[in-house]
Amino acid sequence: MSKQKLRREALIYHAKPQPGKIKIVPTKPYSTQRDLALAYSPGVAEPCLEIAKDKENVYKYTSKGNVVAIISNGTAVLGLGNIGPEASKPVMEGKALLFKIFADIDGIDIEVDTEDVDKFVETVKMIAPTFGGINLEDIKAPEAFEIERRLKEELDIPVMHDDQHGTAIISAAALLNALELTGKKMQDAKIVISGAGAAAVSCTRLYKAFGASPEHIVMLDSKGVIRSDRESLSKEKLEFASDRKIDTLDEAMVGADVFVGLSIADIVTPQMLLSMADDPIVFAMANPDPEINYDVAIATRKDIIMATGRSDHPNQVNNVLGFPFIFRGALDVRATAINEAMKMAAVKALAELTKEPVPEQVNIAYGETRLTFGREYIIPKPFDQRLIAKIPPAVAKAAMESGVARAPIEDWDKYEEELLQRSGNDNKVVRLLHSRAKSNIKRIVFAEADHLDVLKAAQIVYEEGIAEPILLGRKDVILELKKELEFDADIPIVDPLDKEFDERLNQYATTYWESRRRSGTTLYSAKIKMKERNYFGAMMVLEGDADGMISGYSRAYPTVVKPILEVIGMAANVKKVSTVNIMITDRGPLFLADTSINIDPNSEEIAEIAQMTANVASTFGFEPVMALLSYANFGSSSHPNAKKVREAVKILHKKNPDLVVDGEIQTDFALNRELLESKFPFSKLAGRKVNTLVFPNLESANITYKLLKELNKSDSIGPIMVGLRKSVHIMQLGASVDEIVNMTAVAVIDAQEREKRKKAKSSKQ
Repeated sequence: MSKQKLRREALIYHAKPQPGKIKIVPTKPYSTQRDLALAYSPGVAEPCLEIAKDKENVYKYTSKGNVVAIISNGTAVLGLGNIGPEASKPVMEGKALLFKIFADIDGIDIEVDTEDVDKFVETVKMIAPTFGGINLEDIKAPEAFEIERRLKEELDIPVMHDDQHGTAIISAAALLNALELTGKKMQDAKIVISGAGAAAVSCTRLYKAFGASPEHIVMLDSKGVIRSDRESLSKEKLEFASDRKIDTLDEAMVGADVFVGLSIADIVTPQMLLSMADDPIVFAMANPDPEINYDVAIATRKDIIMATGRSDHPNQVNNVLGFPFIFRGALDVRATAINEAMKMAAVKALAELTKEPVPEQVNIAYGETRLTFGREYIIPKPFDQRLIAKIPPAVAKAAMESGVARAPIEDWDKYEEELLQRSGNDNKVVRLLHSRAKSNIKRIVFAEADHLDVLKAAQIVYEEGIAEPILLGRKDVILELKKELEFDADIPIVDPLDKEFDERLNQYATTYWESRRRSGTTLYSAKIKMKERNYFGAMMVLEGDADGMISGYSRAYPTVVKPILEVIGMAANVKKVSTVNIMITDRGPLFLADTSINIDPNSEEIAEIAQMTANVASTFGFEPVMALLSYANFGSSSHPNAKKVREAVKILHKKNPDLVVDGEIQTDFALNRELLESKFPFSKLAGRKVNTLVFPNLESANITYKLLKELNKSDSIGPIMVGLRKSVHIMQLGASVDEIVNMTAVAVIDAQEREKRKKAKSSKQ
């Protein structure tokens, strides 16, 4: 993507449909006069009086305990420098978004218009009663050290400057694991730190807390090695001044075991790497470009363990692994501080989590067969759903043991379950889809590329590396739309009506006719059909000229399904093709079937639909917990509509006893765990969180998913076609650009899975 286009899209993203990235949402009813009387006057007086009696009651009656202030003066923003408080606001809003999606913490951004330390500290102190914690952000050194020190001393809520401590915590965990892999000890490791800002100082202090020897540490700033005989050193730099008689990075790197870069791009040369000790550990964390290019480093030293701040290389040191979960644990025990014990607990938890078996969902997200602890996996991945269940408890326990917790946790199993219920756990399906697709991109036909929204989606797919688009449609229209979108990439354009494709059209027509000539199809009619984009596109996939296809944007579903079924046909041993929609809800993803094809399936067909839906859930890394829905519960009705669902459950229990499935069951019982356990404790679903719903007919499924989409504003991915021979998927009429992009990712993943199965089958033969 060009810088100009990235700039335009970023500005549109932040400006529309409404400015900014966060908003306030009520958590209590407000529809009646009674609700308003309780929310405000006169009812609000009662909690006010209770808090006046005991300030700790503020945590009981207000949102304070789940609200973190993200405070900056804009003096050290990202790689932008001192751009001022107003210009820093988009970054602070972004931090609030990350707090919410990863740990269900409400972040409120506050930009303070002062560079005076005293004024800044006084401002934060005066507003602190509003918040459960303070996240300091993008404040330049050395003021950042003083501001954090004073606020930690003078406030009784957690305060953390994430620029310092976030990077320190994540990199320390990675360093512990890297040293273990190389058989080296922290106290013996010779460490070079490039950079002397807030993050570098905090990292080095934390490494020392884990045993790094001051005599073995060399820190450099823009002037070179920080030596003890240099004049005018700040207090922080003097803390790490070296007595060694060296001046340059070249000299410091000789024999070094570890390089930690928190400085600028391209300052480390291959020659410097070659001068390091055996099994060098290199954390080049300058963003967006590291101190040495990853590929160059790997090519230079085969024994290197390399980490960067980038997501496109192994071992990303990403602060999102730390700050949401550290604050989550601190808030949940009402900690008065985030102390060294809590930070060290987070480090150990991250390091230990890396060594545990990686869930299939994480492997799927990163396109890995099996992530295992090793040189290319020394730190957990940001999409690892275990983070929220592992890091907050470790931090909370450390807070309790170190005496800063005011609300100790007693039931740790219950606490972990509560953490897993928070929105940060598994509500990342779209990001997982895109990451998985990017791991092995495929050629996807866009059968309606002469429509603006479809072409927009193809452009995003191409620029984001999700797929290789093939644009199918009227060539003159596509070229005109490409100009309008400034989409100048050389993408294949296929126009079945263009003479250029006559030979391929005739070839496809002959193949199609040969497969259907005993079904009333003539060669002439086959050629006519091949001029239709859905027939032509499906033949491209069937003949291997593309890996997948998406269509349906401009035409009714039945008219698109017909050519797909005729050309592609059903997979072996499949009796019914069906569809699945993934609904992104507040409780996590819900897999719904059959939403688009089978009007009134019988019990055998419902069982087959359920099994294929379970396979879809598994493909995306979720263990299917499946409810077969009805208007009745477990034999309460003898009507045929209820009986067919009951019979489908029996078929599934017999054919696949390990599948977690039950029914017939009403929707509220399926989704309400407490209700189900109280009334039907014998059910296979009791005590489980249902994530897959199979409906008794098309009406109920289609109406339900569209209600969820429109009334609850739930994102929908689908309908995902299951049971076909090839990866072809049909969107709903008028799908949005985002929905088309997501469906493309689905088509890519579907093609990836088919390729894997084909290779596995070949290897067995």
